[in-house]
Amino acid sequence: MTDKTSPLVRQFIASPNHDERVGNVVDILLLHYTGMPDADGALMRLCAADSKVSSHYLVRENGEIIQLVPEERRAWHAGVSNWRGYTDINSRSIGIEIANAGHDGGCPDYPPAQIEAVIALCRDILGRWPIPPDQVLAHSDVAPTRKQDPGEYFPWERLHESGIGLWSLDTPPDDPSAALDSQQRTRLLQMLETYGYGVVASGGEDDNTAAVIAGFQRHFRPQLVNGIADLSTLARLEKLLSLRDAKA
Repeated sequence: MTDKTSPLVRQFIASPNHDERVGNVVDILLLHYTGMPDADGALMRLCAADSKVSSHYLVRENGEIIQLVPEERRAWHAGVSNWRGYTDINSRSIGIEIANAGHDGGCPDYPPAQIEAVIALCRDILGRWPIPPDQVLAHSDVAPTRKQDPGEYFPWERLHESGIGLWSLDTPPDDPSAALDSQQRTRLLQMLETYGYGVVASGGEDDNTAAVIAGFQRHFRPQLVNGIADLSTLARLEKLLSLRDAKA
C-alpha cells in the first residue's frame, strides 16, 4: 500500500482515510486547494484518522509531490458533491490537493514550480486513466454551494495549453451589463446541467442557481465571478459544449 504510483512522487506518506472504490470507473480528475496556511499543516490533516479527509496527492509550494493514497483506492476528498447526476465523486475520481491558503488566506499566487508540478502530475495521471478533458474539474464545479477551490486565480488556461482540461478562448468580450432574458436564462441553466453541473432552479430557498453560475465562472470565466446569468457566461458555455461535442 505504499508503492508510489508515479515516478514524479517524492515520497509516499500513507493516509488512513480511504476505502474501496464503488464500481470500476475512474473518469474524473479533481483539483483542490488545501485552504490552510502551509503544506505541513495540510499534510497532517490529510493523514489524521479523525479528520476523515484525504486525497491521492498533495503538491507543495516548491513543487514536491507527495502521494497519500494509492490511485486504485477511494480517497475522501470530494465530500458532498454532484456531477452529471453522480453523487459518489470519490469513487470516480483522482484527487489532487494543491498547497495554497485559498480565499480565506488572501488568494496567494500559485508559485510557478508548483504549477509545473501539477501539470506534470496531471499529464501522468491522464496517461493511466480514461479521463476526458471536460472531466478535469475543480472542487467548486462538483460542490459549488460549499467550495471555491482551487479558485478563479488558478491557471486553468495554462493547464489547457499543456493538454489538460477543456478551455474556451473564442468568446465575446465579457460584459456584465448584458443580462439574459428569461428564455436565455432557462437555456443557460439547461446547458449547465448538460455540461455536468447539479442545477436546482426552484425560485425558493433551495435555489442554488447563483452558486452554480459562480462555480462555472470561477473555472471558465475567472475575470468576473459574480453568479449573474449574463451574455458572456452563456457564450462561453455554448463554446465549451461545442468543443466537448467535437471531441466526443
